[in-house]
Parts: sequence; C-alpha cells; structure tokens
Amino acid sequence: MADDQTCRSCGEPGLKAFLSLGETPLAGALVRPEEAHLPEARFPLDVAFCATCSLVQILEEVPPEQLFVDNYLYFSSFSDELLRHSREHALGLITERGLGADSLVVELASNDGYLLRNFAEKGIPVQGVDPAPDQAEAAERAGIPTIREFFDPELARRMRQESGPADVIIANNVMAHVPDLNGFVEGMSVLVSDDGVITVENPYVRDLIRHCEFDTIYHEHFCYYSCTAVDALVRRHGMYLNHVEYFPNLHGGTLRWHIGPSEDVSDVAASFLEAERSDGLDTFGYYAAFAERVREIKRELVGQLRALRSEGATIAAYGAAAKGKHAAQLRGDRH
Repeated sequence: MADDQTCRSCGEPGLKAFLSLGETPLAGALVRPEEAHLPEARFPLDVAFCATCSLVQILEEVPPEQLFVDNYLYFSSFSDELLRHSREHALGLITERGLGADSLVVELASNDGYLLRNFAEKGIPVQGVDPAPDQAEAAERAGIPTIREFFDPELARRMRQESGPADVIIANNVMAHVPDLNGFVEGMSVLVSDDGVITVENPYVRDLIRHCEFDTIYHEHFCYYSCTAVDALVRRHGMYLNHVEYFPNLHGGTLRWHIGPSEDVSDVAASFLEAERSDGLDTFGYYAAFAERVREIKRELVGQLRALRSEGATIAAYGAAAKGKHAAQLRGDRH
C-alpha cells in the first residue's frame, strides 16, 4: 500500500502499489562524454492503482522541468507514421467541425508544430503551447505561434482573454506527462468553447497490460489511462467523455478520447466503458496479475543470463530508445 500518497486524479489516499521496476535513470537524460564518470541520478519506478477512480500511476514525481525542458530531445516530425496519423486527424477535424478562418485550434504540447501545420495551411488560426525550447523554436520557424509555458488554468484564462475560446483543443501524448492532472484538465475546460471539442490521445493501459508492455513505463509517464479513469477525471471538471477511437498499432495501442462540455456519449464510448468493467480494469486484481507476469519474465531472463554465463558466454548490453521492443516480443510472442 502507498498510504501516504494520494491519487493524482481524485485525491483519495491509499493507492495500491502493484509493480516495482527498481530505481532507474531518466530515459531521456543522455550523458555527455565528459560526464560519463559521474553517477547518474536514479529515481524509483513504482506503479500503483487507485481503487476510487481506477487511475494507474507511478508514485515518484520528477520535476517537469527536469523531464521536459532540460532533457527533452524528442521531435515529432522525425516520425513519418506520426505525421501521417496527425494529418488524418487534422483533416478529419476540419471537415467534421467545419473549421475556417474564424476558428481557433489550440494544441497542448505542440512540439515542433508537426500537427498544427495541417490547420495553418488551410488558413485556420492556430496556437501551440510547449515549454520545450528547441521544439518551440522549430515550430515558430515553421510559422506556428507557440507559447513557451506549461499549460495550467492561469494560462488558459489568459489565452481565452487574449484570443477567445478554442473551437478545438488537441492534447496528444501529453496528459500522461502531467503531474498536476486536475490543473491541466481544468485549464482545458476554461479554454474550450461551449460547443467545442477536446481530443486527447494516450497509450491505452489495457493494451499495456494485455501485451505486457512494461518497458513503456518510465518517469515521463506519470499516468496510464483507461476510459474509466478518463471519464471520472473529466466529469470532475464539468466535461464528458463522448467518443473513443482506437489505434492498435500506434505506441503499442493508443486511444483518442473526444471530450466536450456537453454530454453526448456515443455507443462506442459506452461499449469501451462496459468492456473495461467486464474485464476488471476497475479492480486491483487485474493489475496484480500483470505484475506477476512481469516478475515471471524477470525470473526467466535472469535464469537465461546465468545459464549463458555458466557456459562461458560473454554478455553485452546496449542503450536503446525509451520505448524499445516490447517484452512480449522479446519472448517471441506477437501482438
């Protein structure tokens, strides 16, 4: 039990820890050659479940500046698949929402402007928000205005006062990175127009569990979301989870949640919520069983390494991306 910590979403105490991945350095904190002899800072990587609102979350909180300003090297435009996915998303919103020169599209964690460029080229006003200096500079060079701050309710009020409400807010692969979850969602509720839409993408915790993707758990991701947890979170701020899209081949399995100030829940969203209840995503046992699978993989790996050493083999290790091949694939499974 993590009795001394409260849930990032609902604030209730008594988080139930179910998996410990030890103490690890930050995935994105690359070491310069002249600093190779110095010890790296390490942080605990323990994962817990909130029985009140079903949110899965890590217990450690590394300062966001250390994660996303000082050591953040990711540029979205490097991924052709992500560019294709994002363009389809943007063009779909333009058509579905009838966006034009009188509209406003805001992206939170807009990175190098990779997504907003699709709106700007159609003459639709855009505003990016991203505190990472190199990425924000690249976006501005591409003609995407970018506010270099962390998004919160105060910034949302300032933006609304200066530019009016947003017809569309996009927050892709950022809500997992936010330690002040309620401040982030409150900010979106302040900024979105009365008939606007918010789309949020994040990896799906059900796929993480099903495919044993424990290598996608790291300090940048404070939270791992189900539809159940998202529904509870947005309702707390007077908004509703109205629709869900599923992309099984993106980041190990990703959901796009459509959130709005008015309740209009689609059959698809309702079916996701019901399926999660049926599968037990709102119970601690679901995650405890996953943790035992992870421990078994560890036991198998350690056993294999010891056997190889006993045979006189040489074992080498190398660094890879923060999210390398999933553990299930390393065992020879396919998903």
